[in-house]
Amino acid sequence: MKRLFIVLGLMFMTATGAQAAVEVQQVTSPGGIRAWLVEERSIPFTALEIRFRGGTALDAPDKRGAINLMMATLEEGAGDLDAQGFAQAREALAASFRFNVYDDTTTISARFLTENRDQAMALLKTAIMQPHFDQVAIDRVRGQVQSIIRSDTQNPSRIGGSAFDEMVWGDHPYASSGNGTLESVTSLTRDDILDAYKRVFALDRVYVSAVGDIGADELGLLLDDLLGDVAMATTPLAPRATYQLEKGVTVIPFETPQSVALFGHAGITRDDPDFMATYLLNEVFGGGGFESRLMQEVREKRGLTYGVSTFLMPMESGELIMGQVRSDNARMGESIDVIRAEWAKIAQIGLSEKELEDAKTYLTGAYALRFDGNAPIARIMVGMQMADLPVDYIRTRNDQIRALTLADVNRVAVRIYQPDQLHFVIVGHPDGIETSN
Repeated sequence: MKRLFIVLGLMFMTATGAQAAVEVQQVTSPGGIRAWLVEERSIPFTALEIRFRGGTALDAPDKRGAINLMMATLEEGAGDLDAQGFAQAREALAASFRFNVYDDTTTISARFLTENRDQAMALLKTAIMQPHFDQVAIDRVRGQVQSIIRSDTQNPSRIGGSAFDEMVWGDHPYASSGNGTLESVTSLTRDDILDAYKRVFALDRVYVSAVGDIGADELGLLLDDLLGDVAMATTPLAPRATYQLEKGVTVIPFETPQSVALFGHAGITRDDPDFMATYLLNEVFGGGGFESRLMQEVREKRGLTYGVSTFLMPMESGELIMGQVRSDNARMGESIDVIRAEWAKIAQIGLSEKELEDAKTYLTGAYALRFDGNAPIARIMVGMQMADLPVDYIRTRNDQIRALTLADVNRVAVRIYQPDQLHFVIVGHPDGIETSN
């Protein structure tokens, strides 16, 4: 049965490979739950994506890591099943459930065969509505989380990211890892886990998408049965975060032959009219792999690193434009000098016409590759809903990119890239570099 599940998934990927074929329906259940649906009846298989706005940023004060621990324990026994019984029941149905949590979202992903839909959703409902949160399970998963936290203290990239977040966000939840600290996770009680559950599962903050062998009426009834008993929100969303870091360098000593540097400054919100232009700019500057400017200047021309990249982080309560580079201790200073120079250059002169057209060609051509299966399409659609994008965005997105002019992107480059605000957090022993800000 499991093999059939995998094969059907691959067949469905072929059936819905191009975004042009994705026809999105807006569905409202009899109970008022809204969802987006792509109906594909040729394969007896469905992917369901559920997201609740508000993730680990909703942790109670002094209870950092509670929501993460709660989500990791959700399948450890539910209804009349213990953890092993739940896993066996899921396997027998050839169903897949994934429970994850991020800074701003709590997610449930489900995949199931049409013939097992009712049983699979009944099982998933027990996990959502009747989790045990037994102390033995909490303690077992707690140990796994503590192991991850300890491992992160020996990972230069994690160390740098944690330091950057703390300096940028101050006392906001974004300033610390959603995993919590060894101290905070150790102190969590079962009552804290029950409180964490109430904080994130809120019917008035739910977003749903489904792709596969299910119709609008069927989906509506499914959602009412699965989620209709979820309570309304009782905890306010995290407040707006304030960017607090100034230009400079922070060095965190760490024994390693290669230093790791994270760098960046304040970014742009997803709903900003200039976001699409910024997305294209980042692709050219540092997001486009070996063809990006930074890879060409830092790696290809000078051999300073194996890899350097930049990325946009438009979060719910704050936004960044960031990058990362790893370089030998003796050459980190040169790497930083080149990155700073390129940051200033793109702000001053922007892109060339060829860079713009090449980026348009790549971004529009590669977009269809994202729609390589029912689960990816479901994730894309639920993300669109949370970003308040229109239902026809899949169809119109490439037209928005094609419409960008050189004047558009170069105006935005001046706005977005702020070399006088760039801060580097370096983990290692970079030669000749000291903390300065």
